[in-house]
Amino acid sequence: MIITIDGPAGAGKSTVARSLARRLGFMFLDTGAMYRAVTLSAVRHGLDWNDAEALVRLAGQVRIYLDDDSVWLDGEDVTDAIRTTQITSQVKYAANNPGVREQLVAQQRATVEGKSVVTEGRDQGTVVFPQAELKIFLTAGPEERARRRLLDLQARGEEITLEEVLAKQNARDASDAGRDVGPLVAAADAVHLVTDGHTLDQVIAEIEALARSRMTAADATGS
Repeated sequence: MIITIDGPAGAGKSTVARSLARRLGFMFLDTGAMYRAVTLSAVRHGLDWNDAEALVRLAGQVRIYLDDDSVWLDGEDVTDAIRTTQITSQVKYAANNPGVREQLVAQQRATVEGKSVVTEGRDQGTVVFPQAELKIFLTAGPEERARRRLLDLQARGEEITLEEVLAKQNARDASDAGRDVGPLVAAADAVHLVTDGHTLDQVIAEIEALARSRMTAADATGS
C-alpha cells in the first residue's frame, strides 16, 4: 500500500508521515530531503544556480540514502545541514529543475517498489505515485505554518524572526505552486486535512483510521 502526504511547507508532513509509517509498520520516504541534499551538495561545490545542466549532472552523481530518522549524502549524515534557512531558500533551484526531478522521481519509485510506504512531498499523489491507495493533502494557515517552522529553526540554533520565516515561506509557496514540473497541487482524489487547532496525535490518528479502513476494504475484495 502506498500512502502519499502532500502539502505546503510547514504543514507538518514529515513529522506526520514518519509517525504514521511507524504505527503502520510501513517504510517512510521523505522526498523533500532528497531535493535538499542535492541543494546542499550544489552549495558545497559552488555551482552556479543558472547552470541547470550542471545541477542535473550533480544530481546523477550524488549518493542519497534515507532511513527513518537520518539523511545521508555521499556517506555523511546531513540531517541537520539540509534544514538550514540557506538550503530552504535555495532548494527551489533543484525542485524546479526538470532534469533533477526526473532523476529523483525515478529513485523514489525504485526505492518503494514492492513495499508498503508512507511518502511525503509536493507531488507524490499527483506525479510520483498517482496510483496510491490513499492520498492526503495536509495544510494549515500561513501564520501557523510559519510559527511551527520558527520553533524548528530556533531549536536548531538559528536566529530568525517570525516575519522573516513568513516572508520566506510565502515566497516558497508561490514558487512551489507556480513551477512547471511537479507543482504543489492537491490530487483530485486526495483527502484534505487542515491541521490548525489539531494536535499531532489527532492528525496521525485520523490518517491512520483512513489507512486501516482502506486496507480492510482491499483485503475484503482481495485486491
